[in-house]
Amino acid sequence: MKKAVISIIILYFIQGVIHNIGHPVTPAFVRSLEIPDYMFGFFYATMSFGLMLGAPLWGVLANRGKKRFVMVLGLLIYSVGQLGFGYANNMYWMVFFRFISGFGVAASMTLFISHMIEVSIPNQRAKHLAWLAATFALGASIGYVIGGFISTNPTLVSFLNTDDLRVVFLIQALLNLFHALNVFILIKEKDVINKSTKKPTLIESFKNIRKINTNLLLFLVSLTFVSISITNLSKYLDVHFDSLGYNSQDLGNFVFVTGIVSIITSVLIVPLITKLHKNLLIMMITQLVSIIVVLYVFRANDFLLVVYTVYMIYVISKAIYQPLEQNFIADNASDGFYSSIMGVRQSFYSIGMISGPLIGGYLYELSPIYVFDFSALMILIGLILMLIVFIRIKKKSDLLNS
Repeated sequence: MKKAVISIIILYFIQGVIHNIGHPVTPAFVRSLEIPDYMFGFFYATMSFGLMLGAPLWGVLANRGKKRFVMVLGLLIYSVGQLGFGYANNMYWMVFFRFISGFGVAASMTLFISHMIEVSIPNQRAKHLAWLAATFALGASIGYVIGGFISTNPTLVSFLNTDDLRVVFLIQALLNLFHALNVFILIKEKDVINKSTKKPTLIESFKNIRKINTNLLLFLVSLTFVSISITNLSKYLDVHFDSLGYNSQDLGNFVFVTGIVSIITSVLIVPLITKLHKNLLIMMITQLVSIIVVLYVFRANDFLLVVYTVYMIYVISKAIYQPLEQNFIADNASDGFYSSIMGVRQSFYSIGMISGPLIGGYLYELSPIYVFDFSALMILIGLILMLIVFIRIKKKSDLLNS
């Protein structure tokens, strides 16, 4: 395996760990400040709004080269946002700093994916993207475990003073600065395969975004609906654990298991699936399976048993879906514009990350089951739109072969 691919996977794994340390303590932190529960969703949506605005901008800037500088700048902004969120002690300033965090982290989230695409040969791309997604998921899982552990273990709480939950965000911000230094050292433009001899101008990059074909546009809209579901299932599962009386460590342990399942799926199953060359069809199957699982799991009586068993089918489906959708988008991107198209992809994904928690927060207050049923509905709409794309592509293929 190329050294560049390994470097990207390791760095993205580390980012997954660091950027998720604060998540298991956030519900308890928000409640400790006597902030209403619905603001939990609003904080997440505001960060996603920053992602939505930042991703295409960072992507366009990266098309001009100097990708690592763009990534490092974004990571530094993220550290400022996380530190501000932890120490603002005012929910309106906390909203502002969540936006700053989202705007900053959009750079690395977008450019790690586009850089992996650019350093991979086409027939290895989906596999590498699967590994990238899986290692990030594993890193995120470990981050949850660490965040839960340092905030509940008596020895570490005493040593780190993490009974004051603000300290968790300080630790996260400092670790992220070290991560930014490693990104600066290890990300190199020379690793790009078939590098374009001409760097597109900013205007050319924005014009290329406007030329997105109809099938890709429909696919991106489908991704938005899927993103609403993925976001709500992730964030309100966190809240659901807390409301059922489980602590941060219980949540961290569960998320760690989902990370293990994701990486096993990505290493063993995704490479086999990509050989079938039926990516759209397989993505639709994963969505159908996900709908069935979600509708069942949150109606089952023994919650903990079901999320550790049946819910893992959804985790497997998501681990298969994500690299396939990223590869589909890359296949429809022009050479030299991978960063900007992945920025657009992140923006469409972020729209779901914004609207999902905002709607989900109010639904959860009415009844937890409503937010999970709503998630199943969003997957269904995404599935219908993807079916339209599948039919359009098949018709075009039939016409070309006739």
